[in-house]
Amino acid sequence: MRRYKVTVTTAADGSAVAYSPKISGKVHSVVYEKAAGGAAFADGVDFAITAEATGEGLWTESNVNAGAARYPRAPTHSQVGAASLFAAGGTAVQDRVALGGDRVKIAIAQGGNAKSGAFHILID
Repeated sequence: MRRYKVTVTTAADGSAVAYSPKISGKVHSVVYEKAAGGAAFADGVDFAITAEATGEGLWTESNVNAGAARYPRAPTHSQVGAASLFAAGGTAVQDRVALGGDRVKIAIAQGGNAKSGAFHILID
């Protein structure tokens, strides 16, 4: 496993965009580490975390107030594009999102003026 830490600081309007270095592997988890004290993103911050090249979603959540961990998964499909299911009409089969020489894009909204937080991206 490899860990990439990306610290993000917002502009006066509460927005920010930051990128990880180029990563190859499967995304195991994304953990938001809320900064201490008054430096932290404002309560109610919004995240949109995606693969830069494809825009594939890793974590999109609104109104986050505390540190959190997410384990992103994507639905799988057959060679003809049909959703893979555990049983006919059952639950979708999901797998980790793979990145190939791609960066993780972290977009922040409503984070407050000059506030910060860190994101730990764990890659298998």
